[in-house]
Amino acid sequence: MLRGVNRVVLGLTGAVLVCAGGAVLVAGLDLGVPSWWPWRGPDAVLLTDSARRRVAWAAVIAVLAVLVLLSLWWLVAQLRRPRPPEVLVDSRDGDGASLRGRALEGAMEAEAEALDGVSRARVRLAGRRTAPSARVSLLLEPHASPDETLARLRDGTLKHARESAGLPRLPTEAHLRAARQPARRVT
Repeated sequence: MLRGVNRVVLGLTGAVLVCAGGAVLVAGLDLGVPSWWPWRGPDAVLLTDSARRRVAWAAVIAVLAVLVLLSLWWLVAQLRRPRPPEVLVDSRDGDGASLRGRALEGAMEAEAEALDGVSRARVRLAGRRTAPSARVSLLLEPHASPDETLARLRDGTLKHARESAGLPRLPTEAHLRAARQPARRVT
């Protein structure tokens, strides 16, 4: 989705800049312009005194503020670290293989959900394809012990993922949450 947004934002920005530049160039060269043209010559102003009084400055400021916020959101989205589309697997024979990042995430999620006391797991890879890192979110059932679950995650799921992908290390950040349990009525 971000690629589509990038293309639309860059296309619209380019179109606005080309149109504005063309309008300034035509007015600056004092070429014959139509009657509806906003600039009539090199000394023309965009808004006359009467037009400046009529413009709702609050609306102009609000539009500019929205444009600034959208631009900042777009910039932050660009700086965010993307998920690696693939992980390079060292086959130890001089050649390498590639493993889809989503496939590794799916395998890790399935194995983590199979752990005792885990009701739901989510895994997201980040980093480079040669040195990925993982972020694991686990939803624990009420009877689960967090320290035992982390030990099983480390010694099972993460170890299997690291060995199967041929990675020397797989830095992982684990987030544990307890599942909500409805209150029991005592009679």
